[in-house]
Amino acid sequence: MTSPLVRALRGASTCASNTVEEITVATQELLAAMMERNGLRHDDVISVLFTTSPDLTAGFPATAARGVGFGDVPLLCASEIDVPGAKERTVRVMMHVYTTRARDEMRHVYLRDAQSLRDDLPG
Repeated sequence: MTSPLVRALRGASTCASNTVEEITVATQELLAAMMERNGLRHDDVISVLFTTSPDLTAGFPATAARGVGFGDVPLLCASEIDVPGAKERTVRVMMHVYTTRARDEMRHVYLRDAQSLRDDLPG
């Protein structure tokens, strides 16, 4: 059996509006897709870093993550740099996980209008 490695998994999604409800739905949908597409279990997750575009201020993605069982996982939220022309209302995730998958087997997840951010990565 191959020993697990620590890998970083990326993802992003967009919100239709700056509301707690929309941030919650987008974040939870993204986390579920990241876990499912990579065959991850809860105990595989080491930590999760969330960033939001500067126009998302109504709620914390980490609060949304705790709502779907990530309460015992270290979570951190930050704001993205306010770059002119950057994708608006975007939640980004970097999840650190234990996995036996090779780097090129990791499935980074970009949902909704965030799909255009990294169309070079396998889906």
